[in-house]
Amino acid sequence: MEPFQVRIAVRGYELDMNGHLNQAVYLQYAEHARRECVRAAGIAEDKQQAAGVGPVVLETTIRFRRELRGGDEVDVSCEFIWGKGRPSGSRRRSGTSTGPWRRNSTPWPGCSISMRAG
Repeated sequence: MEPFQVRIAVRGYELDMNGHLNQAVYLQYAEHARRECVRAAGIAEDKQQAAGVGPVVLETTIRFRRELRGGDEVDVSCEFIWGKGRPSGSRRRSGTSTGPWRRNSTPWPGCSISMRAG
């Protein structure tokens, strides 16, 4: 099964003073992909909240290998990783069409996130 994928265009207000995507926005893109993946799977966010359950970010590590700039598009994919009876963690990988530019590793229960500039 192919991972869920969403394309995001880098917007001008997300850039730092050097014209690069601000480092905090990478995390927002990952969160957007996770939420969209869960929504596409038919799991309503309001029902998760009402039940008092939902994913929690415990740790995030990002290695920036190449910047994204305004107008760039990035494909962010998300897939669930299952251990024994429950989600066991997550990984994020990023890259351009010609090679990796960012790698991120997160024990984010159940969701693996990858970003690739398009």
